[in-house]
Amino acid sequence: MTETREAMIKRMRMRSMRRGIKEMDLILSAFSDVHLGDMSDAELALYDALLAENDHDIYGWVGGQFAVPDRYTALIAQITKGAHGVTRPA
Repeated sequence: MTETREAMIKRMRMRSMRRGIKEMDLILSAFSDVHLGDMSDAELALYDALLAENDHDIYGWVGGQFAVPDRYTALIAQITKGAHGVTRPA
């Protein structure tokens, strides 16, 4: 059975707001609310892959503490734009 686009977006929104650490809940739920509906199928697949990554790794990528894997560079840059004050207090 193939997942519909609508079901995929709904699932990813839920996974975005129910993470392992609160900071990632805030960062990814805000990002998903704004961007998932406008993403291409390829972009959704990449975001879905990102959601399978460890929260501490993603948080380090968004906060600039760790090098971002090449496949996620553009996506993490986009996520980081909306994460000001969450990754590092303003």
